[in-house]
Amino acid sequence: MSATALVTGLGIVAPTGLGVEEYWSATLAGRSGIRRVTHFDPTPYPSRLAGEIDGFEAAEYLPSRLLPQTDRMTRLALVGADWAFEDAGVVPSELATYDVGVITASHSGGFEFGQNELRALWSKGGQYVSAYQSFAWFYAVNSGQISIRGGLRGPSSVLVSDQAGGLDAVAQARRQIRKGTSMVVSGAVDASICSWGWVAQMAGGRLSTSDDPARAYLPFDDRAAGHVPGEGGALLVVEDAEHVKRRGAPRVYGEIAGHASTVDPKPGTDRAPTLQNAIELALGDADMVPDDIDVVFADAAAVPELDRAEAEAITKVFGPRGVPVTAPKTATGRLYSGAAPLDLAAAFLSIRDQVIPPTVGSVSARPYEIDLVTGAPRPTALRGALVLARGHGGFNSAMVVRAAGHRHV
Repeated sequence: MSATALVTGLGIVAPTGLGVEEYWSATLAGRSGIRRVTHFDPTPYPSRLAGEIDGFEAAEYLPSRLLPQTDRMTRLALVGADWAFEDAGVVPSELATYDVGVITASHSGGFEFGQNELRALWSKGGQYVSAYQSFAWFYAVNSGQISIRGGLRGPSSVLVSDQAGGLDAVAQARRQIRKGTSMVVSGAVDASICSWGWVAQMAGGRLSTSDDPARAYLPFDDRAAGHVPGEGGALLVVEDAEHVKRRGAPRVYGEIAGHASTVDPKPGTDRAPTLQNAIELALGDADMVPDDIDVVFADAAAVPELDRAEAEAITKVFGPRGVPVTAPKTATGRLYSGAAPLDLAAAFLSIRDQVIPPTVGSVSARPYEIDLVTGAPRPTALRGALVLARGHGGFNSAMVVRAAGHRHV
């Protein structure tokens, strides 16, 4: 029998809160972290809102030697990993070096660090470019820096599949657990709210241009007109069930039960999108049926044709309004590769507290025939949850999680 992959620790860095309980209380209260960009002057750009993290001072958490060699993204990831291990009751240095791996995802790498070094190159000259530029911008830098900081030499890697990458990384962590690794810290943190990163994001053509934080990011709503970007994400400690038992872990949030990823056909063909396939394959991987899923955490693109495709996939699997659907990322913005791991964390917290968080802002999903949770949290019996993520270029990822010890009969 394959090893069971349990989640025993969460490290959250989000626009709505630093740490598990701060984030979760804001999420249930429907408090939004979306506002006008402050990291740079957004006035010249058509999109001017983002989900920014307030109150994070890296020097309070990290040694000074790390600050000049890391991008904001990596600083957030290092602290998130520290918090995840602490939540799991783990001191990495006390574990066998090769028993713990690090698998993260990245959407854009260290954009802000790269922007600053390019500015130095063009304004001062090559001798003023930091030697740390050679890796601080790189997609794999979070995995590398977390590994170095914790002395972790188990299986480590990075996944790059745009906004689907966060789920794909956790799925890879589950594979490593099944191959015999005791523990993997996995998930993603992204942060590219800088002028260079902003231009790159606007090139995708999906950013909202609204200046009203309450109306800018409205998935499955008649007023939907693009998403608001954000920074942050979540790191999860994924652990073999036998290892959890042997060390007496203080808590278990639940199990990574199933996963599948697909790629949509080339635009312009008559072939259908494949998100429905990903959902069905993930359910099959978990040995579960649609009735075992009590809530769906949607990708929630807030682009009408993409919302329609996602709603149709959900409806075809679960039936019209057959399962509650929520998108708490409307309060944080889309955090790119960090968005889906944060949704995973929210799914586990929903199961813990038996409540579904609301979708902030959106008020009507009638055209889409889905049961969108809006306005206030919805108390309900929760044992299984489905988390969806889609990346630009046709990436789809679906992950099923459930309460620890719960199996489909």
